[in-house]
Amino acid sequence: MMLWRGSQRPDSRLCALACCLALTLLAASLAGCSKDEDYVPDRPADALYNEGLYLLNNKQDYKEAAKKFDAVDRENPYSDWARKALLMSAYAYYQAEDYESCVNSAKRYIALHPGSADAAYAQYLIGASYYDQIVDVSRDQSRADKAIDALQEVVRKYPNSEYAIQAKKKIDMARDQLAGKEMDIGRYYMKNRDFIGAINRFKVVVTQYQTTRHVEEALERLSEAYIALGITDEAQTAAAVLGHNFPESPWYKDAYNLVKNNNGQEPSENKQSWISRAFSPTPAALKPAAPPAAPAPIAPPPVSPAPMAPAPRAPAPGAPVSAMPPPADKGRLT
Repeated sequence: MMLWRGSQRPDSRLCALACCLALTLLAASLAGCSKDEDYVPDRPADALYNEGLYLLNNKQDYKEAAKKFDAVDRENPYSDWARKALLMSAYAYYQAEDYESCVNSAKRYIALHPGSADAAYAQYLIGASYYDQIVDVSRDQSRADKAIDALQEVVRKYPNSEYAIQAKKKIDMARDQLAGKEMDIGRYYMKNRDFIGAINRFKVVVTQYQTTRHVEEALERLSEAYIALGITDEAQTAAAVLGHNFPESPWYKDAYNLVKNNNGQEPSENKQSWISRAFSPTPAALKPAAPPAAPAPIAPPPVSPAPMAPAPRAPAPGAPVSAMPPPADKGRLT
């Protein structure tokens, strides 16, 4: 028998507390394991998916539909339902004009399923989201740059997809917008008689956006600016290149009269000029550039039959798994 002396005797209350704490920790650990093993999603994946389609198709409640699709992805990750729901989430956010969420969902889809047949559509949604946020030329055009970068990825990675053609049309529209921005700044400089600044802006249009509708005016403005600076040779070259490529353009008539009224000179191309080299080899007379054709509306994602047979439970009313009607065209630029 062990004898305790004075202060050596343990406090019974401390011992009891330690035992209770150990039992509590053990119980919590066992409960956690049981919870992880027995976890069941709040709603079956097929039911959530069908509810999302119902809200999308019948109610046009795009934000609530996106929440349903997000719930499928969150509660049933790495399943076929989650893969389809993630793409539908991106589309629903696009329809709701929540472009940031659309881009995030589409990027996540591409990161998780880069080899999917629908990856091209997800990439196209990213470009379309940036494209729909392009503002008028008097404001910042960073969204146009992002749209071009994202849409060029569609053309580069998925050249044979049905989205490559629409991506090219949107790229042309966005490039036309960027050229318009340069022209807007150039005209401002001309108005304030900063002819060097104006020439630099018009030069960007001539060298980088030569296939846009703004190139004709850019060449005429170059003639005007060079005459104002007394650089007659470059003014004549700009007018000559404009006349050769766009002989029917009203901008050529203005450029011709400017040069003609400057000591009776005629448009004459200097082959060593940067303007001439920008168009070299000079093609046969081109037709005046027309505004790019508006791209088609964004179609819904290709909804194939459900990846799994739904469980034998009634789906949301009127929510068969089917394709959605195409949205209204939101792709027109101001």
